[in-house]
Amino acid sequence: MRILQLHVDYVEYNPINKEIKEAESNILKEKQRIDDTVVILISIEKNDNDEQILKDFIKEVKIFIEKIKCNSILLYPYSHLSSNLESPIIAYNILTKIEKELNVNLKGIKINRAPFGWTKELNLKIKGHPLAENSKTFVKKQEKGEREDEGSNSEGNELASNSSALVAENSLQSFWYVLNTNGDLIPYSDYTFQKKEENLNLLFNYELSKKRTVDEQPPHVKLMKKLGIADYEPASDSGNMRFYPKGRLIKSLLEQFITKKVSNYGGLEVETPIMYDSHHASMESYFNRFPARQYNLKSDQKELFLRFAACFGQFLMAKDFQISYKNLPLKLYELTRYSFRREKSGELVGLRRLRAFSMPDCHAFCKDMEQSKIEFMKRLDLSISVVEEIGISLSTDLEMAIRFTEDFYINNKEFIKQICQKINKPILVEMWKERFFYFVLKWEFNYIDNLGKASALSTDQIDIENALRYGITFIDENGDKQNPIILHNSPSGAIERVIFALLEKSAKLIKQGKTPFLPLWLMNTQIRLIPVNENFIPKCTEINRYFKANNIRVDIDDREESLSKRIREAEMEWIHYIVIIGEKESSSNTISIRDRINKTNYESTIDKLKENICNQIKDKPFLPINLPELISTRPKIMN
Repeated sequence: MRILQLHVDYVEYNPINKEIKEAESNILKEKQRIDDTVVILISIEKNDNDEQILKDFIKEVKIFIEKIKCNSILLYPYSHLSSNLESPIIAYNILTKIEKELNVNLKGIKINRAPFGWTKELNLKIKGHPLAENSKTFVKKQEKGEREDEGSNSEGNELASNSSALVAENSLQSFWYVLNTNGDLIPYSDYTFQKKEENLNLLFNYELSKKRTVDEQPPHVKLMKKLGIADYEPASDSGNMRFYPKGRLIKSLLEQFITKKVSNYGGLEVETPIMYDSHHASMESYFNRFPARQYNLKSDQKELFLRFAACFGQFLMAKDFQISYKNLPLKLYELTRYSFRREKSGELVGLRRLRAFSMPDCHAFCKDMEQSKIEFMKRLDLSISVVEEIGISLSTDLEMAIRFTEDFYINNKEFIKQICQKINKPILVEMWKERFFYFVLKWEFNYIDNLGKASALSTDQIDIENALRYGITFIDENGDKQNPIILHNSPSGAIERVIFALLEKSAKLIKQGKTPFLPLWLMNTQIRLIPVNENFIPKCTEINRYFKANNIRVDIDDREESLSKRIREAEMEWIHYIVIIGEKESSSNTISIRDRINKTNYESTIDKLKENICNQIKDKPFLPINLPELISTRPKIMN
């Protein structure tokens, strides 16, 4: 049995004609509409007439209904979820049995059912929250075992879950340790976490539980909507977001900042396609070896997939280069807009986990392991610098995880110790007895959100396999062809996830009774000018020109609202500096400033405020304000 549960604002269906001769009769042949309900699209397959399947189905529906707090269900027969359908008569009997059992087991829930065997017009609007879509497959446990949640794209994920690669990965044996600042490896079960290591303990719990689904909405979702940064796009596939002007500006500034940092490090920026031939020799080798949740499509008789990383394009490009050992390490960089992963629907939430994301991806092709380790440490410095300058602290906001094979650890203990000394705090370690993945070592910085869930930001890997797979070679000192070692670094992680971390960090400040904020250099409005009345708008315009000439983003609240309301709304938008312009300010160079972060009111000069802001944003990239400068001319975007 296959189902797709959709929490909808409304559903409308209208029976048109009988599709099969066994279609039920005596139905109401007119349009039906149900508001705020769960539509359960259901395909009944062969051998579904099983008590355990029915119990599992009832249990799943009950859990889903309780999570989203809805009191209405529409059972909707839907044959298109499966090609292994039960006969119509048996399917109808099972469907009516399901309807009866739901009525018995779900007290207080209104159970509706669409007609069986009819062609129907269907119109619905899915709600825009992370739990609104959920698919499940139920089978006899004695035959195959119950499958896990496959996400809203069940076909692709089922193929992945049944692949030999995924079976092998799931059987991989891991050993968990804490690596202390001295480089000592302590078994997880023997380690006593200190109070200040609460986030590290949460990271271990998250990794060991392997529970990635989200049961409640993390606070950054409310904040991203309130601040007019981003929101769900109900007309798209789940996990594809809409970014409003403020959000687009934040993304653009982060993209420019990270790209400049990678360029200064020596990365050569390239651009590669977003789709590739699934049957290209290198791709087939990869998919046969590693599980993936990719989007598949067909074009001109070719089977293609949308990239889920920049690796494919950069590796195919490097394959065609003529590379000498003198060119190494060779660093290729791309900020992908976008990479795509068919993540499970229950894991999708806000900006934390998406199906389409922007990923800075820098690969370094190195001569040998020694050169790789030297370059690896440079990239660790790069990543620390990137996250710290964005506004995410390694010491207080992030926890490091390192994953390596036992052989690599035994042969590289001093190298691992260097990493410990650089991080200067305990590190989560996952060690494998044997190598399964293409890398022998991988690290990531994890942000622990307000729900205790970990999300990886910066990362790097030492890849000893893909150069051979893709035929990437260089000429060594003796004139022989060799395969390089490849390092995979994202100095920040996905851009969207960086915004998630910044918002979750602010949510923690709110819980502590402190003032939430985003870094000044990422704010769409860095100064808001508020004229006491319309007579002072010209003075605000003059001041705005001055700040604008010095690359500072300013807007003017020229609305006919009370002064207190305009100040309050500026604070609700988290604007750092609010400047009141009245008679005194109009006749001098002195301005009245409200500093939202420090909760102070003071007088200063325009020049000193300019100097203060320029000192804070320093070498960060600049873009002009991404909204009309006069508030009265803006559409209302904040939710």
